[in-house]
Amino acid sequence: MLPTLIMPGKKPSSLDKVLDRLDRLDAAGLRTLVQRLARERALLDTVFNTLQEGVLVITADGEIDYANGTAARLIGFKDEAGAAATLWRLVPGLRASLEGQQGQKEGQPLVTREFELTYPSPCVVRLYMVPFSEGEGGAPRFAIILSDITTEKKSTAELIESEKISSILLLAAGVAHELGNPLNSLTIHLQLIERKLKKLKASKESDSLAGSIKICQDEVTRLDGIIRNFLEAIRPRPPDLGEVNVVEIIEDVLRFQAKETEDRGIKVEGELPASTPVIMADRNQLKQVFFNLLKNAMEAMQAGGKLSLRVGADDDSVFIRLADTGAGIKTEELTKLFSPYHTTKTGGHGLGLMIVQRIMRDHGGHIGIESKEGIGTVVTLQFPQKHRRVRMLPGA
Repeated sequence: MLPTLIMPGKKPSSLDKVLDRLDRLDAAGLRTLVQRLARERALLDTVFNTLQEGVLVITADGEIDYANGTAARLIGFKDEAGAAATLWRLVPGLRASLEGQQGQKEGQPLVTREFELTYPSPCVVRLYMVPFSEGEGGAPRFAIILSDITTEKKSTAELIESEKISSILLLAAGVAHELGNPLNSLTIHLQLIERKLKKLKASKESDSLAGSIKICQDEVTRLDGIIRNFLEAIRPRPPDLGEVNVVEIIEDVLRFQAKETEDRGIKVEGELPASTPVIMADRNQLKQVFFNLLKNAMEAMQAGGKLSLRVGADDDSVFIRLADTGAGIKTEELTKLFSPYHTTKTGGHGLGLMIVQRIMRDHGGHIGIESKEGIGTVVTLQFPQKHRRVRMLPGA
């Protein structure tokens, strides 16, 4: 039954005055009173069930006397089962929070808490509990407001994560930029050594030194390229969108990586149909995505490993599937893969997948990773087709 919700000190209504004269009412008056009570009950039910927040009234033992529709949906019980339910069972630990606080003044919050529910659907709920009693000498009860703050929590967490990533990328960009100075110095001194070496009399020893200098110069050039690509990848700039065929980009990356895959003894298989629908994307950023993913796959495999690439499409999206036969990833590590500086590789910097995820998000795409230890890893990329990015409205 709906509990009396009249607050202490509130001016009595006309219905309260009628109830005071209940013993003097005749049959017709009682009928009118019952009808009026039913209307007011229906009105209160309608008002409470239209609220976005859940409303509960419980006894001191935690038994639920009343629950509006939102509360029943959040907590997960039907109306007919609500009377038998106790809040202590539904929210473990809440009863302990009330111990020693039974003397709390009416109208003042007794408990404010946030907790996570996994049934009937995962959500984060904020609970606000206030004690009250039903008239003078009435049994103590508690009014409880439940608010679903899942979206609020998710938005806050995403904001914090975004700010953290931005700070890390700014720091990484600064470090990468500073590395350019010693590389420039190395380049200059290697050129000076090379010039002096050419003035010396040719000999077997000078030829060997010339070869070593050439190796050093090549490595400096490679490091400079890595830093340049890294800075380009992590700068928070919007993609320069144009019509792109992902198969062409994948083939370019594979050609560039062919020497490394051959040296590692890795076999590459692919289904790359030339007729794949075009997408709107930044060509250079997509190359960065595939470079990072292919590098991860190759480093996860031993000689004799196999890398499979499949490109497909449906009416709305283009899909790219990269599967390797590497060591796989532990289940507990899967949720951390996109965290900055989290890596499962010795010597890895932990930024590769984070950059991939950012680029995919900026393109309106999605990335999914499945992995099993000892079997391998499958990465799936999904891009919206061109017609999904720009669609005319009817009548436009």
